[in-house]
Amino acid sequence: MVLDQLLEQDFIRVTEQAAIAAAKTMGYGNRRHSDQVAVEAMRKEMDALAMTGRVVIGEGERDKAPMLFVGEELGAGHQAAARKSAAAYPEVDIAVDPLEGTNLCATGSPDAIAVLAASERGGLLHAPDIYMDKIVVGPTARGHIRIDAPVAENLKNIAAAFRRQVSDLTVVVLDRERHQQLIDDIRRAGARIRLIGDGDLSAGISAAVRGTGVHAVLGTGGAPEGVITAAAMRCLGGEIQARLNPTNDEQKARLAALGIENNNRIYHTEDLAPGREILFSSTGVTDGELLKGVRFFGGGSRTSTLFMSLSRKIIRFVDTIHRDQVTTPVRFL
Repeated sequence: MVLDQLLEQDFIRVTEQAAIAAAKTMGYGNRRHSDQVAVEAMRKEMDALAMTGRVVIGEGERDKAPMLFVGEELGAGHQAAARKSAAAYPEVDIAVDPLEGTNLCATGSPDAIAVLAASERGGLLHAPDIYMDKIVVGPTARGHIRIDAPVAENLKNIAAAFRRQVSDLTVVVLDRERHQQLIDDIRRAGARIRLIGDGDLSAGISAAVRGTGVHAVLGTGGAPEGVITAAAMRCLGGEIQARLNPTNDEQKARLAALGIENNNRIYHTEDLAPGREILFSSTGVTDGELLKGVRFFGGGSRTSTLFMSLSRKIIRFVDTIHRDQVTTPVRFL
């Protein structure tokens, strides 16, 4: 449990600082700026951590992202390596989404979050930034889904796992033109649909937590988000099944460069996040079903974070007050 022992509080601080930075831009309508400040805040915190880190899911390839790019090395261990004293620093693979829901933050809409997942080296799949077909459920319906099955069959099996009718289910789908057939199939089967503008990662987590009213997430979204969702499902006991879905020759070439030749392969939770030690931290930027957004008060802010550890089997909600001025009294909201 090396990662837990050394990095739990550090990773919580990383997503908290990214969320605070993004929340300060909430509602300004500039999604690129919101993402930029979240990236900068997250990288600054991570580069000081006692680890030898490597980004496997990030903001894109080196030529498309100035920081938190795939392959970037982070942490104090890299500086220590030059002094031949890096043995005390664990080697960590990192998957980040400094601001999931950039449009949500820019417009002040719910469910924008800052996310980080980490594992021992090799514990997270290096998935390229292409589309991925996904189905996500929580622990109750784990083992009752097949990504290749018809929508109606999957919904029937999910409902049976919950001992409910299909009409009692709520399924989250990204509101995209490509999902029109999927939406029609879900409605024809009789389930309710919650259409979202962004944030299928946040929705996937909600599907695995009781009390959110979400029973499944279906559709096509980003492959990097799929890997981070898998890390969360490992900690929560849920399940994701997925298939990479390249849409052009360039994306197929990127898969081939990574040694992925079978585009029809079905990835299960443990394929996407096979690590033994997985840590997951997510901090709310704007209010959502699961996490409150950042709340500012005179001289400080308050954050709401979900932290999870696979090896310790813990799920922790962390409520933190950050005091910018020591003399400012704290008002509990």
